[in-house]
Amino acid sequence: METPELPDFELPDFAEAVLRIVDQIPEGMVLAYGDVAELIGQGGPRQVGAVLSRYGSSVTWWRVIRASGDVPEGLEDEALAHWREEGTALVRGALDGRRVDMRLARWDGAGVTA
Repeated sequence: METPELPDFELPDFAEAVLRIVDQIPEGMVLAYGDVAELIGQGGPRQVGAVLSRYGSSVTWWRVIRASGDVPEGLEDEALAHWREEGTALVRGALDGRRVDMRLARWDGAGVTA
């Protein structure tokens, strides 16, 4: 697995761990924000979201979403394009395939290194 390209300045340890895990999520799979925190063993969904908001542009940010399968507002179109390109399982119906099917696409984190 390729190491994510991190910013030129030193990141807090938690931020580095978040970015490392996000970069290990396989194509077509996702984790919820809380899943990432659980794999690291600290923080929570909001802390993971804050890291991705601040530093996430260099990693596959669209693979980390809300536990409901939704992506944050304003990022839907870009995330949807990535999901379709990667073959991520989407929920069909009322939301017009704009939500990830967490039952099928949630990664178990096997082999992840924080």
